Amino acid sequence: MSHYLLSTFSVEGEASGPAPTPEQMQEFMGRVIALEADMDASGTFVFGGALHGPDASTVVRGGQADVVMTDGPFAESKEHIAGFYIIESGDLDEALHWAEKVTSAIGRPIEVRPFRATGRVADQMPQ
Repeated sequence: MSHYLLSTFSVEGEASGPAPTPEQMQEFMGRVIALEADMDASGTFVFGGALHGPDASTVVRGGQADVVMTDGPFAESKEHIAGFYIIESGDLDEALHWAEKVTSAIGRPIEVRPFRATGRVADQMPQ
């Protein structure tokens, strides 16, 4: 089994229409809860979450002598990661199947990326 990152992006300042009504938000959350229950029941779900906007981020940069911390995103871009799922899947086709379910539930494009290795880096080192 391999791990895949299913991520969705948001565009800062993107016109998304009027704010959803409470009924629309309840319908949206119902779809997300059903999706996550389906992932959990299949043993696919590893972890997921929604992120605050880039203005809530802090960048930590290491130097030769000191560490510098700055407010804001690492990259100056209108696009930023808005949320993600980490899933365990038998292959890319299965991961893409789950991405179809996610995009149907949330109505946004999903990027699917495999992890290079599973587990801790130390576990990947030759003995």
